[in-house]
Amino acid sequence: MTTKQGNAAPAAAPEPEDDLRGKLDRLTLARKEGFRRMAQAPARPQPEALTRVQLKALGDEELARYNKARRRHHANMGPLVTPQMKALHEDMWDIIDSNDEQEGDKAKGAIGIDAFPGLGKTTAVLALARKFHCREIKDNGALTDEGDERWPVCRIGLTANASTRDFNRAVLEFYGHPGRFKGTAADFGIRALDCILTAETKLLIIDDVHFLKLRHKNGTESKNGVEVTDHFKWIANEFPITLILVGVGLAAKGLFDEGDRYEDADLAQMGRRTTPLGMDPFMINTDKGRSNWRNTLLAIEKKIVLADKYKGMVADDLSEYLFARSTGHIGSLMTLINRGCHRAVRTGTERLDIELMNQVKNDAASEKGRKALEQQFREGKLTTRRRGKTAPRTRNGDA
Repeated sequence: MTTKQGNAAPAAAPEPEDDLRGKLDRLTLARKEGFRRMAQAPARPQPEALTRVQLKALGDEELARYNKARRRHHANMGPLVTPQMKALHEDMWDIIDSNDEQEGDKAKGAIGIDAFPGLGKTTAVLALARKFHCREIKDNGALTDEGDERWPVCRIGLTANASTRDFNRAVLEFYGHPGRFKGTAADFGIRALDCILTAETKLLIIDDVHFLKLRHKNGTESKNGVEVTDHFKWIANEFPITLILVGVGLAAKGLFDEGDRYEDADLAQMGRRTTPLGMDPFMINTDKGRSNWRNTLLAIEKKIVLADKYKGMVADDLSEYLFARSTGHIGSLMTLINRGCHRAVRTGTERLDIELMNQVKNDAASEKGRKALEQQFREGKLTTRRRGKTAPRTRNGDA
C-alpha cells in the first residue's frame, strides 16, 4: 500500500481471496458443506490500527479497501467467550462426552437450551458445535471406516408449524440426500436415520424450537406439534446422537414437564431425558458480576479498530451507558458496538463516545428498558464499578 506521495504506509489486513466466512448465512448452515465451511474457516485477521495521519496519507482506493476491511471486521467480532458461554459449554461438554462413551443400546440424554432472545444461545451452541466438528475430524479423520464422508454435526432450523415430514426433509436437505423430494414422513425418517448412521453424526442441533406449537390458543393439542415432539423422543431412542434443542420459552411450552395426564406421557419422557440449560444476562449487583461485565467490555475494546481509540474508551467511559442501552444482553451490546463502529468510520469520528452512540439505534426491547436503568445509575442505585473503584476519568481528564 502506498500513500498519495508514494511513500510506504502500514498495510490494512488483506481481504482473503477465498473468504469462506464472508459467504456464510443461515441458509448455508442448513447444508453440510456450509456448516463445514463455518467450522473450518480460518479466523479473519484483524485490520491494522492506523493513526489519523496514516489514514490521511492513504490513497482513495487504499482507504476504501481499508474501511471495507474494518466494516467487515466490526460486523463479525466474536464470538466472545463470556462467562455465560463458558459455563454453558462446560455443562454441554459433560453431557455430550458422557453420551459419546455410552454403548449403542442406551438412550442418550438430550440438551434443551432455553433462554430469552439476545443472550447469545445460538451463537454459543454454534461455537461449541464448531469445536466438536473439528475435534471429531482431527481424532477420527474426514472419512469413516466405510469410506463415507464424516459429518459430526447436523444443524436444523425449525419453521413455523413444522410437521414431522418437514423436519425429516430438512435433515435430508442438510445431507443433500437425493430422496429428499418425494416420500412420506416415515420414508424421510428412515432415510434421515441412514444419513446420520452413514455420516457418523453425533450432534443433532435443532434451532428455533419455540416455533413448535404443542397446543392451540383454545387449549387443544396441535397435531403437528405433538407429532414432532413424539419424533424427538424417537430420535433420542433410536439415533446414536446427542439431541440439542435451542429456543425461547421451551419450559413454558411444557417441553420439559412431566404433566399429570396420560396424554402428557410423551412430554414426560422428553422431560426426564432432557437436561435444561440456560443463559443469563449480565448482572451488576455483585463485584463478580461487575468484573464479568468489565472484562467483556475490555475484550470488545481490543477488537475495535478506530484511529482515535484509547484505553478505557469502552470499558471505562461507556461502561454504564452501554449496560443501560443493552440491558445486559450480549446480543444488544454487540449490535450497539457494531453499528457505533460503522458510524464512527463512515463519519470520520474514529472513536466511540456518548454523543456518537446516542445517534445509533438499537432493538426495541433494549430501548424499552433503557430509561429505568439510566435513572438508577443517576440516583446511584446501580453502578458497573467494582467495590472500592473510583469513577473513571475520560480521555480529556474530566470526571
